[in-house]
Amino acid sequence: MNKRTIKDIDVYDKAVLVRVDFNVPVIDGKITDDNRIVEAMATINYLLEKGAKVILMSHLGRPDGKVDKKYSLKVVSERLQELLPNNKVIMAKDVIGKDAKSKAEKLKMGQVLLIENLRFDAREEENDKEFCKELASLGEVYINDAFGTAHRKHASTYGVAKLLPNAIGFLIEKELNMICGTIEDPKRPFVGILGGAKVKDKIGIIESLLDTVDTLIIGGGMAYTFLHVLGYKIGNSLFDSTNVDVAKKLMKKAEEKGVQFLLPVDFVETPEFDDVVNYRYTKDANISDGYEGVDIGKKTIKLFSKAIKRAKTVIWNGPVGVFEKKEFAVGTYAIAKKLTKVKGTTIIGGGDSASAVINMGLANKMTHISTGGGASLKLFEGKVLPGVDVIDNI
Repeated sequence: MNKRTIKDIDVYDKAVLVRVDFNVPVIDGKITDDNRIVEAMATINYLLEKGAKVILMSHLGRPDGKVDKKYSLKVVSERLQELLPNNKVIMAKDVIGKDAKSKAEKLKMGQVLLIENLRFDAREEENDKEFCKELASLGEVYINDAFGTAHRKHASTYGVAKLLPNAIGFLIEKELNMICGTIEDPKRPFVGILGGAKVKDKIGIIESLLDTVDTLIIGGGMAYTFLHVLGYKIGNSLFDSTNVDVAKKLMKKAEEKGVQFLLPVDFVETPEFDDVVNYRYTKDANISDGYEGVDIGKKTIKLFSKAIKRAKTVIWNGPVGVFEKKEFAVGTYAIAKKLTKVKGTTIIGGGDSASAVINMGLANKMTHISTGGGASLKLFEGKVLPGVDVIDNI
């Protein structure tokens, strides 16, 4: 990687505008998972140690371009202050209004300013030129450390970078080195595990992985489309009818490449998606009429586990069942548990997979858990992230 990093740029006594990803889950006014905040601390602490005046910017949720107190970053500023007991954390009442500008101008070395939710202004997602200029005017240097939004061409992730001396932070650097480095030169056997609802959401990543993996495991809702192609009954399970031909081509490519393409061989089925009482196990990969598949079965767990056991490198994106319901999280938990036994590299590609692993208390047993689901998927596909591409080369 030849992008300029935070260590390649002078930040002493400068106002450093840092795009971070503080889009954390908040329930009843409390942060339920602060992993993204904690992951950004390496960059924040480095800047403070180097004498910078740190200005942080992030989005939270989807306020649709309007001010909504429910999505205020105030709760994040309070958590930041706890993580930075020796530094003053200041919260701006707006994004680029009088309060943000005034506090940015008065900011001193060793202090941190967090401006309000970027998406309170609709121009953020539009990458509006004037909005970019106003954001850039708050700082003298720009650092992007928001891996979770690096695949977005927004004002704070793309436009501002063109207006200031720029670099990537430690988190993005770590994500790029870990994900790209592993995929480019994996230790074998290399196993990919993909879940998710629809085939169309994962076409690109399946195409790309079939060029590199030795085994590709397909679970989750998209598995039923592949099984339908093979002639199995799928009942009321998720079915991506518009991508049947694509599914056929992907399985043909796997065969031509000599890639082991593993699909579930049995399931947990239920008459209603929310019915956690009347579920049952199928005997094979067929789903009964009037039922839908919600998790992989015991035979499938053994099949998938056998492939994972041999692996030296595993990447995983997407639960293999409806893991939000404990009754249907058995398969996802079993996969996560098996990954902890892998004698090699295990990368969890953000999103629901990361949430599942963290909720199960297995995070510290994985090699790497990505902080960005969409961004990690783009890297798995071999695509360039706009938020990284815009950063100057060394």
